[in-house]
Amino acid sequence: MSLFDFFKRKNNAEVSESINVGLSKTKDSFLAKLTKAIAGKSTVDDELLDELEHILISSDVGIATTIKIISNISERIKKDKYLNAAELDVLLKDEIVKLVNKNDDTSYLLATQVPYIIMVVGVNGVGKTTTIGKLSYHFKQANKRVLLGAADTFRAAAVDQLGIWASRIGVDIVMKDMGTDPSAVAFATLERGLAEKHDVIIIDTAGRLHNKINLMNELSKIKRVMQKLVPNAPHEVLLVLDGSTGQNAFEQAKHFTAATEVSALAVTKLDGSAKGGVVIGIADQFNIPVKYIGVGEKMTDLQLFNPVLFVDSILKK
Repeated sequence: MSLFDFFKRKNNAEVSESINVGLSKTKDSFLAKLTKAIAGKSTVDDELLDELEHILISSDVGIATTIKIISNISERIKKDKYLNAAELDVLLKDEIVKLVNKNDDTSYLLATQVPYIIMVVGVNGVGKTTTIGKLSYHFKQANKRVLLGAADTFRAAAVDQLGIWASRIGVDIVMKDMGTDPSAVAFATLERGLAEKHDVIIIDTAGRLHNKINLMNELSKIKRVMQKLVPNAPHEVLLVLDGSTGQNAFEQAKHFTAATEVSALAVTKLDGSAKGGVVIGIADQFNIPVKYIGVGEKMTDLQLFNPVLFVDSILKK
């Protein structure tokens, strides 16, 4: 049985409702603009496509992805003779799902490595520690033994916050003194995890926006040290991005994907703003699957990313 089967067992109606509520600000903003653009128009003309382009860019989808969507819709209109403006949302949904789906790698659902080792990266303030806490909660609910490693030893607050989450959820944690080498914390965490037969080990790392070389060296060292105990560790490098920052999330992704081999993305804080369109651009522009989205404060509001449900939530009237 996969470590991630518990996500698949969730009630689809409950998941859909959570996403709908979490993305309500994005939906309200996007649909209001789209409805206004379509009003009074019977056909999809160049003027309407220009307005749609502006709507997508202003919704933080990103210029490159927006151009791709508009180009694809234009080709569809020419080929399939979609001329009715009322059908524009159908074409739009179809094209967005295609883009977002291309990197929707669900191979992690087959993960059977024990312990399954996750290294979490991202800048301070993006919701990294909270994401670790919520993910730990999900694993704990699935009766998995979870061990956290507080390797962000440059900030006492980071270690303390992760300790609070561990206590709140009831999972184990390895903490060292402020200023301890992060790789030493990772090594100690894996040692304990292997000895005590934990199912999942999650390593938090520093979220400083220091230069790329220092970041690369630090993350590479953590990996090398872990591989002394588990040759293929980590099994996943999860980059956490703050969706409420819109285009800044793209910059964060560029910074970290250049510094280390990121294998999955989590986009958080989507409930706090109307910038949910950034997920579409990130899913399109980076050859890395969006694995989780954060759509609220509750433990259960960290969801596996489902492209169809996501696009439905934004475009469903």
